[in-house]
Amino acid sequence: MRERAWVSWSSGKDCATALGEARACAKSEVVGLVTTASSRGRVVSHGVPLALVERQAAALGLPLHVVELPSPCPNQEYERRMQGAIDASLSHGVSTWVYGDLHLADVRAFREQSLVGTGLVADFPLWGRDTARLARTMIAGGLAAILTCVDPAQLDPSFVGREYDAALLADLPPGVDPCGENGEFHTFVHDGPGFTVPISVEVGEVVERDGFVYADLLG
Repeated sequence: MRERAWVSWSSGKDCATALGEARACAKSEVVGLVTTASSRGRVVSHGVPLALVERQAAALGLPLHVVELPSPCPNQEYERRMQGAIDASLSHGVSTWVYGDLHLADVRAFREQSLVGTGLVADFPLWGRDTARLARTMIAGGLAAILTCVDPAQLDPSFVGREYDAALLADLPPGVDPCGENGEFHTFVHDGPGFTVPISVEVGEVVERDGFVYADLLG
């Protein structure tokens, strides 16, 4: 019997690729996505409207579990709300949470620690991959994504709203991770492996919020 899994879903390329890896694994069956969203109805960090993420889940044929977080969100409240998601996944017979993290050891340690004692295990199918090679593989495999958030301290704001493609990779300055693993940028996937239909999306206003530059996506 295959292990049932949820994928930690940010709406971006890494979690989408991790989902594909998990679906291809004979030992696991992905039965849902879990995401965190602000009370303003946007996915945390990426700033993507929740309605677009719901369309992603529908195109992928998976239910979406949303953890709404207040702003600000004290650590105790974050843990309480995430425990609710953990309990919900267990009630669905889930034994594994899949993450798209690549090489940040502190982030991985946090994920693993948060599941200690819950009965769940963390799986990192992309861990340790060469990010330049992984980025090219994603694009060659048909993944289509837009840069929805840029950290202006690490990458010029002009990159926000651009397609994540070979031309963008060529334009990234030295020192910027091709997968944005150091927080340089975040993406929204609008098509790719596993999608039954593409997500129609347009780039709207570019705004600055909380020190980051966002392209508001319209769909």
